[in-house]
Parts: sequence; C-alpha cells; structure tokens
Amino acid sequence: MNKLVSKNLVKGLPETRLSKDSLCPACEQGKMTRSSHPPRMDTNSKSPLDMIHMDLCGPTRTESLARKKYMLVLVDEFSRFTWLEFLRAKSDAADRIIAFIKRIQVLLGRRVKKLRSDNGTEFRNAKLQSFLEDVGISHNFSAVRTPQQNGVVERKNRTLVEAARSMMAHSGVPQSFWAEAVSTACYTQNRTLIVKRTGKTSYKMVEQRKPNIDYFRVFGCKCYVLNDRDDLGKFKPKSDESIFIGYSHNSKAYRVFNKRTRTILESSNVDFSETETYSVASPSNVNASFPELFTAPPSTDSSTNFSALDFLDLADYDLPTLTGPIVVPAHAGSTSTSVSSDAFVTEPSSSTSTNSVSPESTATPQPVLAPIPEEAPLPSPSSAQRTYAQVVREPRLEASPQNNLAAGSSSRNQQEVFAVRDENDATNNQQAYVTHPHTRKWTKDHPPSQIIGSPSQPVTTRSAKNVENLILFGGFLGEFEPSDVSQALTDPDWVLAMQEELAEFERNKVWRLVTRPWGKSIIGLKWIFRNKKDENDLIIRNKARLVAKGYRQQEGIDYDETFAPVARIEAIRIFLAYAAHKNMTVYQMDVKCAFLNGVLQEEVYVEQPKGFVDPRFPEHVYVLDKALYGLKQAPRAWRKEVTKVVNNGPRDDSDSSQHLGSTYETLTDYLLGVGYKKGTIDPTFFLKRSGKDLIIVQIYVDDIIFASTKPEMCQEFENTMKSLFKMSMMGELTFFLGLQVRQCPDGIFINQAKYVQDLLKRFDFGGSNSAATPMPRNFQLNADTSGKPVDQKTYRAIIGSLLYLTASRPDIVFSTGVCARFQCDPRDSHLSVVKRILGI
Repeated sequence: MNKLVSKNLVKGLPETRLSKDSLCPACEQGKMTRSSHPPRMDTNSKSPLDMIHMDLCGPTRTESLARKKYMLVLVDEFSRFTWLEFLRAKSDAADRIIAFIKRIQVLLGRRVKKLRSDNGTEFRNAKLQSFLEDVGISHNFSAVRTPQQNGVVERKNRTLVEAARSMMAHSGVPQSFWAEAVSTACYTQNRTLIVKRTGKTSYKMVEQRKPNIDYFRVFGCKCYVLNDRDDLGKFKPKSDESIFIGYSHNSKAYRVFNKRTRTILESSNVDFSETETYSVASPSNVNASFPELFTAPPSTDSSTNFSALDFLDLADYDLPTLTGPIVVPAHAGSTSTSVSSDAFVTEPSSSTSTNSVSPESTATPQPVLAPIPEEAPLPSPSSAQRTYAQVVREPRLEASPQNNLAAGSSSRNQQEVFAVRDENDATNNQQAYVTHPHTRKWTKDHPPSQIIGSPSQPVTTRSAKNVENLILFGGFLGEFEPSDVSQALTDPDWVLAMQEELAEFERNKVWRLVTRPWGKSIIGLKWIFRNKKDENDLIIRNKARLVAKGYRQQEGIDYDETFAPVARIEAIRIFLAYAAHKNMTVYQMDVKCAFLNGVLQEEVYVEQPKGFVDPRFPEHVYVLDKALYGLKQAPRAWRKEVTKVVNNGPRDDSDSSQHLGSTYETLTDYLLGVGYKKGTIDPTFFLKRSGKDLIIVQIYVDDIIFASTKPEMCQEFENTMKSLFKMSMMGELTFFLGLQVRQCPDGIFINQAKYVQDLLKRFDFGGSNSAATPMPRNFQLNADTSGKPVDQKTYRAIIGSLLYLTASRPDIVFSTGVCARFQCDPRDSHLSVVKRILGI
C-alpha cells in the first residue's frame, strides 16, 4: 500500500503512510505458512559422538529376508558416519538404541553426549529415558510435525533408500533383499562420501586413516564362491554360482547368496563377474531372473540385521589367506557387535510380494514352483498314516516310507530342513526295485545296466526325501501372519483359510442371518491368524479363526455357567508314564472347530465377519445356534456336545442336523454309556477294558490322546470319534501342551525345549548366563527391602512359567518354590536368581 501511495500508481488513495503495529487476525488465518528452516553449515559438535541423530523408517511394504520391516538410522553429527539397525517391530527400538550406545562407546573410547530424534513413541518412552538419565546423556526432540529440525538423519534416510533402490534396479534382485542393499549402501557411503565442511570422508574422521576401497564390488553381480565344505570328488565343480550381496561386518569376507544351496555365505574365496547381473528385462521381472529363489525357502545362518560398527577394512588383510567360506552360526538371543542373531527366513508369501516398493510389482505374482514329478507325489500332512497294526509290528525308531510329513520330520532338525541341496532330486526315488543277482564278486563299480535311475544323480535317502517333501509342502503355505483382515484378503493362502473356517460354520449350522433385533446387545467378531507349527517350529498349516469378542458379554444376560474341566499337566505325565510301562504307543487327534459343535442355551447375536458381509443384507446380524470361540460359555457348551443317539452307532452325515439338534448329554455320559470308566480324581481321564486288553483316553478341551494294548481298540475309538465329529488324526504323539514327546522302544521321553525358547524370548532373557545348578549350594534367599523393586506382574508370570516347566525339569522344583515366596514384593536380587534358573 505504501508503494502505491508513494509512487502514485493508483487514484483515490489518501496520501498517508501505513505502518504495521499489530497482527492482522484475518491475514494470519488466511495466509499463514510454515516457518522456513535455512540450512546450517556449521555444527556444535567438535568430535565424534558429541551428538547422534536418530530416526526410524518403516514399516516397509516388503519384509526383508529376516522378516524385518523397520530400519533404525543413527548418524553422527560431527563425522556423518552412519549405523543401521533392522527391526521387526517399533517396540524393539529402545533396546537396540541402548545396546548401540553401550557398544559404540566401548569401540570408539568416547562417550555419547546428546541424542536427537523426533517425538515418536519409539524414542519417547520411559525405558529409554530412564537409561539416558542414568548415564547422563541429553535427549533433544524436534518440534512436532517438523522433520526439518532433524534434517541430518532425514536426508540420510533419503540418500540410503535412493542408493539401495538404484542398486536393486540395476541388479534385479527381489524386493526382499532391500535390507542387504541398504546395508551395503551404508557401508559404501561411510567410506566414499565427502563431508563438505572438512573435505574428508566419514571413515577418515572416525578412524583417523584413509579407507581402502579396492575390494569394493558391484552389488548383485554374478560371482563364484569356492565350495570347500563338501566332498566333491575329482570331477565335480569346485565353485557355486552365487550373487554378491554385501560385505561381512564381523569377518574379512564377502557376503554372497549361494544359488545351489540357497544359503547366504560369508567367504573370502570369491571370484566376481561384475559385468553380469541377473536383471532380464526390468526390475519387476525378478521371478524370471531368480527362479531358484522360489523353488524352495532360502536358508542362511546369519542375519541382515547388522550395523557398521566394524571400522576395519578388508584391504588391511590378505584376503586369499583368510579361511572361507564362513557360515555365521545363528544362536537364538545372542548379540554381537555388528551382526544380529536372527536367522534368515523364507521369502514372503504372495501378499507380501504384492506390497512391493516398485510400482511395476504391485500385481499379485504367481509363485514359481518346481514341477512335482508324478512318481513322487506331494503328500499332505495327514494323508499317509501308518495303521495301528503296522505301528505295533514295526520298531518305533524305524522310519517308515509311508509316514506322514509331521511324523517324518519330528526328529529332524530345522537346520536340516533348510539345508536341502539340489542334488537330492525328487525324481530319483523309485517306489519298487528289482533285485539283480550278483554275477561276480563284490566290487566297487557296477555295470551301468544294473544302475537304477540316472547314474549322474546321487541317491536320495529316505531322510532327505522326507525333508524335501516337507519343503515342497511348505511352498503352499503363507509364511507371514496378517495383523488384520485387509492384509489377509490380499493373500490367497489366508483367504482359503478363512473360507475353510466359514465352511465349518456352515457344516455345523452355527448361525442364522436375521434382522438386527432392537434392544439386544450385538457382540463383535474378530479374525485371528496364526501359523500352526510342529515341535520343530516348522509351519504346517495356516489357520484363520473367527472369534467373538467375549469380553463384551454380561454375566446373567449373555451367559450363566462357564466352568469346564481340563486335564492337569500331572495327569498328562501319569498318562504317558503308564503308557510307557505297558509298552503302548500313544496317538493324538483333535476335533476340528470343536467349540462350533456346542449348542447354546442363551440367545446370542453377533455381527457379520469383516470381509464376508452379505451384500444383500449388510445391516443384518447372526443369531448363534452353536457356540463360538471367544464366548464365555463356549468351553462348557463343547463339553455338552455328544447326543444320546450316538449310543446306537455312528451318525448319518446326511442327517447331522437332526442328531446335533436333539437332547445333548455330556461327553462323559457317552463314554460311560459305551463301557468307559471315568477317573476318580481326574474327570477328563477314561479307561475301558476288554478282557486282558485296555484303552486309555485323556481329553484336553478339543485335543485327545489315547493308547491301547490292542491296536483294534485304537482303531475302533478313532472310527467312533470320526463318526461323531470332524476329526483330525495326527498320528503318533510328538507334541502336546508344550511337551515334546519322543516315543522309543525303551520308553517315552519328554522335554520342553521349545517351551523354554519361547519363554526366554517372551521375557527377553536370551542373554542369561548358563549355570550348572539352579541355585548355589547353601544359598539363602531372603526378603530384600533395600533392593530395586521389579514388576510384580512380570515376576509372577515368570514363576508361573517355571512351575509349568517343572513337568519335565524336576531339578528346578525347589529353586522355583523358593523364588515363588517373594511374589508379593519381588526385588532385583530375586529376579537374578530366577534368571539363573533359566540359564541352566
């Protein structure tokens, strides 16, 4: 306005000079913008670790090979040196930051003075703040929704991601290799990018010496790694074709993906062909570029979760003299300076691959699987069961070629499953062999005419065949567990699992679609997605369960009685001990969707399940005729599920509604009606005698274990239960209620190794030191009023878990009982004793 008046550019304005002496509310509301943030060329940091900038990237749409979805980036303000940590969940960030600070201070001999981050909950939490206050580190935060104030690490995020994206586009590796690409980019940039303020590289500013980069190679290029682990013979290839994916951070070696063994190795004996990559036409065409990656799960003994803490150069050592190849062993819960302990896992399923970073790969890819030969069909988990008579005649330790997958793999180690090699050809397993008579004395060589199959192919053993079938079967299962329905609906494997669940609802006539009633409480539904695993932690089934939100039920209105007896762990041990004493073989079966068989006495309404709403009646609800998982009364309703008519014989499936709709008696009444006797102390134990033979049955909700001295009685019991319910026969008992069971000719042995591993992981006790005894000799544990208090809920949960562990570890009974005395006021001294028990 002043210019218009002073320069006389318009007519009609009074010749006055305007001044701004206050804010204009209308202008502030209509014109306000963000404040500018001019770049800073100087820095307050005078040495490394004076200030570290932090940020968390993620979640990524595609999980890494180690199932990581987050990337924690830490940048030193003075040198711009960068470290990376890959996480599976945001909640892991605090622990990783604390561990990083402890390690980096020891490595560099300096103290971290300040941290800077945004206001995310992964940085602003009580655990991290308590640690920083104890060690005297200041924590500065950027303003809310102002990433410009944390620009050092925000710009580094972009630099790393752009470099990794370019490397992957050039090499054509799958999107699941993103963590390897980002780590390699970080490793390279630390040694090559120049800090403008000093004109030096970050490595030079930290290590005070020039980096040597003559060992750098092109990411994703073809390479060959020396195979000095196998007995190759005279004329087999000495090297394996591989893919270069980075540099080792805990040894002076290269990281390569071995295409033959499908493992990630660290070796110094590598030759590179840097002009060759596996990119065919475009980065989106990775399935054609890497057919081997989709024929079986990739395996590795190391992890992608590493940082750049190791500042030593490969160039400082004579690479040809180093030993290799080196396979980094994976120990659960162990930590190291630069390599995490998480083992690599299989490629994400089709839904995970759908959510790729690249726009070209958004279409759902079809899995590329090796064709299964007709002479070696893929068995299902329960398709090839041994009969009871066969089990009695055969030694228990002898492997049967007709065993099901679960039984065939029960004694296999998980590492053996992932270490299957290509030479174990599925077509090299003949079903019938003709014995050729010997025409001369035994000799090492045989005429080609007497060799069955291809002489160039090695013999496939029965053990390797079981492992190979298990891998092929696993190729049809989804590896990840969706967190919500929207994720599950993008994966055909989980869609099929949900359809199977709803098919059970239809078969059991669980509900009816009705108009929403007025004045009635409507209970919500929720999908639960879980991968069912065996005793070796291998996925055998994708299970989708539709459950009711029972916590919304009101006692007296939605339900009355809820009690249903279950077997105690002591009863299970006595059952197994008696079976071993009588030289019985114990079998296991479970009722599919058991709770869906229980009839409800109350009137219960539920919403339509998400993803499967009837388009014609979207406002309708279901009224339940049968029980549903999650309802308070579901366990008791299941116990009342066997009808009187079953005493006259198996039901007719075509008229199942009539049988299931009649008067219901308890499962106990049925078993008593056909000659079983109920246990005097344990109401879930049943016994039936037939002359000198007997059968014993133990029921735990929908899981049933049984054994008999006469195989025909087991077969009769199985047929009877299958006539009543839809059963899943699981063969010989190998895993039950956290107990790993091994049946041998000289007895039945139980252990809880998997339970212990889950326990250590649950309470984050992976680093517990081992001890020879649960408690020191003559040790007195007393109330410690001066010690640091620990969380009562956590302490009690640990004690409860240890009490369950005593089922197979009687040596910890006394020590656990002593620690249990202090559950009202647990202290740090009591927790240390508990950790000692877990460490033995």
